[in-house]
Amino acid sequence: MTEATQRTSDSGVSIWLDDLSRTRIESGSLQDLIANKNVVGVTTNPSIFQKALSQVGPYDAQLKELGKVDVETAVRELTTTDVRNATDIFRETAEKTDFVDGRVSIEVDPRLAHDTENTEKQAVELWKKVDRPNAMIKIPATLEGIPAITATLAKGISVNVTLIFSLERYEQVLDAFIEGIAQADANGHDLKHIGSVGSFFVSRVDTAVDKLLEENGSDEAKALEGKAAVANARLAYELFEKKFAEDPRWPALEAKGAKKQRPLWASTGTKNPAYSDCKYVDELVAPFIVNTMPEKTLNALADHGNGAPSINGTYEESKAVMDKLAELGIDIKKVTDKLEADGVASFIASWDSVLADTQAGIDRVNG
Repeated sequence: MTEATQRTSDSGVSIWLDDLSRTRIESGSLQDLIANKNVVGVTTNPSIFQKALSQVGPYDAQLKELGKVDVETAVRELTTTDVRNATDIFRETAEKTDFVDGRVSIEVDPRLAHDTENTEKQAVELWKKVDRPNAMIKIPATLEGIPAITATLAKGISVNVTLIFSLERYEQVLDAFIEGIAQADANGHDLKHIGSVGSFFVSRVDTAVDKLLEENGSDEAKALEGKAAVANARLAYELFEKKFAEDPRWPALEAKGAKKQRPLWASTGTKNPAYSDCKYVDELVAPFIVNTMPEKTLNALADHGNGAPSINGTYEESKAVMDKLAELGIDIKKVTDKLEADGVASFIASWDSVLADTQAGIDRVNG
């Protein structure tokens, strides 16, 4: 293991890779990252599968085997095969960590982001299709996704809640999680291996807020550039700590083996070249954290990251940042609402590309 990735892990951060493809699995690349860079899980999303399935070649054998099936079926078979194979690679990690890590996430169709009933239905279908205890089903934290999170957990299914940008929505997610675990308990499910993370997006907040700060142009605004995203995430961690310390339902559930829904930092690749390429890792280190990062960020961390604890004691400073943004007329709720809507739209666009590329593959291999 590299010193920096080991130090990050020792500080309580689970390093997950934000990428998956057939090539990565079959080449041994994923196994190498597990062995050498402390990677203990994987997340996928429609954009990741769009990149993977646009490659000509790696999926041709399975497409040939499937024949002229409809494109929705083909995509489901290709993506769940990759996730199933990745969960098998991580099975040892899962067992060693009592299924805290070793998780591989697959997302429901992003076109269902505002459809509670069909999100619930597809979450069950994906869970059964992958058929591995260390899988996680990703559900977006839209208003319509919140009840689907509870309903899915209540069935004993592990959930990765994605596209969280605001503290208000994150609190709803935490409540939905605890209620879901309470229902799972009432339904007779073993709570020990039900896993969940809340994927709180980071760098996109700076991209949006920095643009507004640049438009302001004042010295006060300039001094706040690059600070909003980390402050927002640190306050999310404070909320995580408070929720599990104060919710009266949690002690009894934890006594039965329930595990906390961990905060997961997503969108941790640095977009602004003026900032450190480890910024959204090194500035967000604390116990019970997952950081899912693209390989470029992982390599930067391994090469020159810090990995020392960096959240404890920062809450007042973080609140001050948010207060100063408000004083400058920046409505963080307006920013995060737009980021959520844009995130859903972006994933839908990626999914449309997945369908088009897969249809082209079906046509190609079947003459």
